[in-house]
Amino acid sequence: MSSNSAPRSALRDFLASESAGGMLLIFAAILAMIVANSPFGETYHHLIHAVTGPVLSDKLGPMTVHLWVNDGLMAIFFLLVGLEIKREFVDGRLASWDRRLLPMIAAAAGMAAPALLYMLFAGGTAGLAQGWAIPAATDIAFAMGVLALLGKRAPTSLKLFLVTVAIVDDMGAVAIIALFYTAKINLAALGAAAVLLAVMGAMNRYGVKSLTLYLLLFAILWYAMLLSGVHATIAGVLAAMTIPLERTPGAPDSATSPLHRLEHGLHPWVAFAIVPLFGFANAGVDIRGITAEQLLAPLPLGIAAGLFVGKQIGIFGSVWLAVKLGIAGRLRGATWLQVYGVAILCGIGFTMSLFIGGLAFPGDALLIEEAKIGILMGSLAAALAGFALLRFAPLHPQHDASEGETDTEIARDGDVRDTSDAKPA
Repeated sequence: MSSNSAPRSALRDFLASESAGGMLLIFAAILAMIVANSPFGETYHHLIHAVTGPVLSDKLGPMTVHLWVNDGLMAIFFLLVGLEIKREFVDGRLASWDRRLLPMIAAAAGMAAPALLYMLFAGGTAGLAQGWAIPAATDIAFAMGVLALLGKRAPTSLKLFLVTVAIVDDMGAVAIIALFYTAKINLAALGAAAVLLAVMGAMNRYGVKSLTLYLLLFAILWYAMLLSGVHATIAGVLAAMTIPLERTPGAPDSATSPLHRLEHGLHPWVAFAIVPLFGFANAGVDIRGITAEQLLAPLPLGIAAGLFVGKQIGIFGSVWLAVKLGIAGRLRGATWLQVYGVAILCGIGFTMSLFIGGLAFPGDALLIEEAKIGILMGSLAAALAGFALLRFAPLHPQHDASEGETDTEIARDGDVRDTSDAKPA
């Protein structure tokens, strides 16, 4: 990208690419299900788990297509997640505590309630407690894809609220993976990763802006994390924190800001290639011959209940309570019924839930397949119910006004709330 041309707002691009990418993800997941349950199902599984080499770590053994997607390409996905988190906290909608409060409350409650519900259904069964975090995360791409199907019926304030909650949600998911789904630690490799991260931080401090150099060190950091026992994808988020960012208050992104340039460059690759490929490689569950008894087993039932019921209770309940107590204002141009619809959509936990499911039950193909069934059930129920509610919910009287935001307003968007009515009607 030329340094003389001003890029579009990263948030505007995010909303557009996540919506389109989410629809592609939906297609990829459906295609994986069709192929896995067709005469080509065995070929699909052989392809996904085909050994490609080399052996990068003794723990993982020879690299397979599945490992390259889940441990390699998803590190780039997490790099983008980290860039979005840093931009929002330094120079975006989460740059001050008054803007962070509502999405943090909603995201925290939206992770705790599904986890508690999961433990209620599955926690008492031996070997299943470690899956508590599977229903805790929201798939922003999938949810935005569903919102895109609604066209202008979805107010901008709802889209921004969903994005903001999902970003905070991603932070929680990253912390969970690092703290609870980490294998035995290799201290030498972890020390090497710490040194690399310190070097990247020093480069930022002393004004180094070469993205090529940062990305080269990111690749080495990824390998060190792979050897350390901490999941390699965490390297993406850590590396993102060291990428230099030029603040652009009240204006579109800076064309000379390394973080903005990298974020714009990664968005299409992640949205239209990496995430759909991940969905295709992980959603292919053979459901032929599955009985009702298997669907209602503790693991799939706990995950489905956490996603579909826990998410809406946690997010809508916390938002309603925050507004009632005067902690935050209502979302501008959106009714309570529409807010409830978005809370239901947050139960789509596809990408991150599949990812955590593989970490929760490593090497246990049966439990991983059961987890996938629960994720698909809960996510599908959330997508259909959320879409139906938002499709037929009456619009807010100020709905038209909420659709009139310009790129600059979207980029700044310090307040998508209606502070004129701090109490619910």
